[in-house]
Amino acid sequence: MQPIILAIDQLSKTVGHAFAWCIVILSLGTCYEVFVRYLLNDPTSWAFDLSYLMYGATFYMAGAYTLSRGGHVRADMFYRKWQPKTQARVELLLYVFFFFPGILALVIAGSAYGLESLRLREVSVNSPAGMPIWPLKMMIPVGAALIAVQGFAEVLRCLVCLRTGDWPPRLHDVQELEEQILQQHAQAPDATAEGAAR
Repeated sequence: MQPIILAIDQLSKTVGHAFAWCIVILSLGTCYEVFVRYLLNDPTSWAFDLSYLMYGATFYMAGAYTLSRGGHVRADMFYRKWQPKTQARVELLLYVFFFFPGILALVIAGSAYGLESLRLREVSVNSPAGMPIWPLKMMIPVGAALIAVQGFAEVLRCLVCLRTGDWPPRLHDVQELEEQILQQHAQAPDATAEGAAR
């Protein structure tokens, strides 16, 4: 099962990294808008549309990547104290009874919503630029489908944990600064103990 899990993780990573560039485009567009609006007194007609299109694309398409890294919000005040097998049992139940029904509903409803927008070739009504927004709405079912695929990998992770007693490894490409600091302190010799020994 591990090769399947890692292949799905890699797919989520690839899509997440590709759509992370939307943040760069969003930042550049916003900086340009601030420059021309406040220094040249010549605001653009497309900056608002660009901002919500880029943010929306990042939000929809990075969900699977975040799930693959275990980065979604979780009330883990009890969860983190449980043994891995207990964690896996609870997660498996939550995926089956809550996650997959919700994601399936999002795929179905999002498909109807996105296809209707595509049929109409919908454009934004928020500015005179009339930027097309149907591609963003089509990302709703696509992003939900990617999350569903990653959810399947998470179910496989739970099954592996139930069998072995340990969680299988995840791909790592980004690490929170807090985790890096904790690892550095865990690896470094305790300076206080050294000073006391002298």
